[in-house]
Amino acid sequence: MQERRGTLRAGEKVQFTDRKGKRITDQLTAGGSTQTEHGLILHDDVIGRTEGIVVTTVTAKRDAQVNREHPERDANKPWKAARAIGGWDYAVMRPRMADYVLSMPRGAQIMYPKDIAQVIQLGDIRKGLTVLESGAGSGAMSLNLLDAVGETGHLTTIELRPDFARVAEANATIYYGERPAWWDLKTGDFDSVAAQLPEHAYDRIMLDMLDPWNRLEQAYRVIAPGGVLICYVTTTTQLSRLAEALRDAGCWTEPDIQETMERSWKVQALAVRPDHQMIGHTGFLVVSRAMAEGFAALKKRDRPAKDTTTDIDSLTDEERAAQLEDLELRDISDRKLRKVLRDLDAQVDRL
Repeated sequence: MQERRGTLRAGEKVQFTDRKGKRITDQLTAGGSTQTEHGLILHDDVIGRTEGIVVTTVTAKRDAQVNREHPERDANKPWKAARAIGGWDYAVMRPRMADYVLSMPRGAQIMYPKDIAQVIQLGDIRKGLTVLESGAGSGAMSLNLLDAVGETGHLTTIELRPDFARVAEANATIYYGERPAWWDLKTGDFDSVAAQLPEHAYDRIMLDMLDPWNRLEQAYRVIAPGGVLICYVTTTTQLSRLAEALRDAGCWTEPDIQETMERSWKVQALAVRPDHQMIGHTGFLVVSRAMAEGFAALKKRDRPAKDTTTDIDSLTDEERAAQLEDLELRDISDRKLRKVLRDLDAQVDRL
């Protein structure tokens, strides 16, 4: 494995960041360069040096900025030439895994770092464990799982599409410098591939797919008793079906469900405030654990009067009126309501 420390070498990915915080991630090549909005960064100025240095762009050939096939399209665009001017400083660092994931080439939509971090923490995924993943996509989750289990653990990834599997494999190979030996990447549908895996062989299972509720049978067969299942779904309809399927199966503990919001802050002297934009909803994480064979999961008792399955629009007017309290459309006692009305009447009288 390629050590991510020491002097920078050709073939490594590096991150260039200017004073405005704009980041460019590129792979170093001998004699190569990175095109920026302010000229070229020469890779030979970086190779053999350490992280934390500052490099300055050099002037690019101005004709390289012009559309050669249709030069008339750039005739009235003076900024095209301005971008060729050098003299702009960039700090050089190796990208963090989160930076690498967000900048790497991808075909499928990736999970955000905020969700990946929660998967690792809530799934209790750590060194030496054996993990099964379904849905490699572009490899964002796979990279983090490989890093979490380490060379003493093992990751098996099932990806339906061979082209996505190639993308994920290439991204992991570039990041580590070679293909991780503790990774088994299989292509095919989850049920068919999982049916060939040994029983109770996996400590953790991560499902990132459209219909994880249809994969619970095989997931339970291959997971060890007490193993953690964590699923990533994006819509409320998926969430509802998955949660009910876990409960109906009887062999999974009550699902724990959450989502994570991310908001950055601006801190500049006395101007301390949250940024105007934030990363809101990206997906739901559903976490459950496998019961031992022969033991049913403990279920929380619902209140007899609580009805969470009846569609209010399917009822007649009489049925709807009779079930208002059952559907908990009113969660205030008569005594409390009388007190509220007395207080409001008193305030109205004071007007």
